[in-house]
Amino acid sequence: MNDVLALIGDATLLASLRRVAAAADRQLAEPTVLPRRRAWLDAGLVVVDRDEALSCAAALPRRSGIVLVCPGAPGLDEWQAAATVGAEHVLGLPDDEVELLAVLGAAAEPEAGGGTVFAVVGGCGGAGASTFAAALAWAAAARGAPGVLLVDADPFGAGLDTLTGLEERAGIRWSGLTVDSGSVSARALRDAVPEWLSGVGVLAGDRGAERIGAAPLTAVLEAARRAGVAVVCDVARTFDEVAEAAIAAADTTVLVTQARVSGALAAARTADWLTGRAATAGVVVRGPAPGGLRAADVAAVVGLPLLAAMRPQPGLAEALERGGLRLRQRSPLVVAAFEVFDSSAHAGPRGAA
Repeated sequence: MNDVLALIGDATLLASLRRVAAAADRQLAEPTVLPRRRAWLDAGLVVVDRDEALSCAAALPRRSGIVLVCPGAPGLDEWQAAATVGAEHVLGLPDDEVELLAVLGAAAEPEAGGGTVFAVVGGCGGAGASTFAAALAWAAAARGAPGVLLVDADPFGAGLDTLTGLEERAGIRWSGLTVDSGSVSARALRDAVPEWLSGVGVLAGDRGAERIGAAPLTAVLEAARRAGVAVVCDVARTFDEVAEAAIAAADTTVLVTQARVSGALAAARTADWLTGRAATAGVVVRGPAPGGLRAADVAAVVGLPLLAAMRPQPGLAEALERGGLRLRQRSPLVVAAFEVFDSSAHAGPRGAA
């Protein structure tokens, strides 16, 4: 299968396309005559100029994934040719080279689909939402998810790189991530972020850097979902636009709280905010319960389904102080995370039939 089929007679346009394709790590096929039907249909993307667009429209079947390029700003002739061939983008070069780079990069992504996004929110102070988010990513990898991305969307936390012991590990953080035209390459992102466990990447923030915005967060979550990745997003209790973006993108929102009266009441207020924003939401209740409060009672106060009740994890605080979170298959954190992940698998990703 050809990567990009270039049908361009203009030498200047072709040179511009070659530069962009090299930057996007895409291979070009440059036939000198009109391609055969199979080569036309098998190409991942087709880039044409106005004259070639008209020739293709007359001789070849309709297909998706066509980009029409022209020198300078497109005029009426270019728009008419684009409509004739069914082009999805009309770009003037060299001014639109950045947008062309984004189109070529997005077309390279494996559209596996089926990715799932989890948003994990603390229902009260000290609930342990970040720790549970990491455990949920661990569980997704253990269940065979084709790729897992743990995303830090809590600017007021210690940082997921610190939690996982990756603060000294090389790899891209939020400040080094570039989002072009509202899109990001999931493949490039997976290769660039530091890896916590086999198949589990961590996109963390930078201490002292500017806070992330809602648009870049949405681009990351949606790109990963399209690539079939399981995403776990650690969300702050700030109720701002970034938190709203994470909740809006999530298939399942997990509210983590403590088995205490104060934790239940605080989580109930957070649950009220989630109403109308979360596609599906449930609560995870962490022990201990010093007053004997049952997890089912906490869930009733919060007003959300009980996803899991978790026993206290011995030695957790000490382990976090000694180089980051290390989990075992039967630890209370992982057992609860498996319950949440397995229950979400029956619901499927957002938009699934």
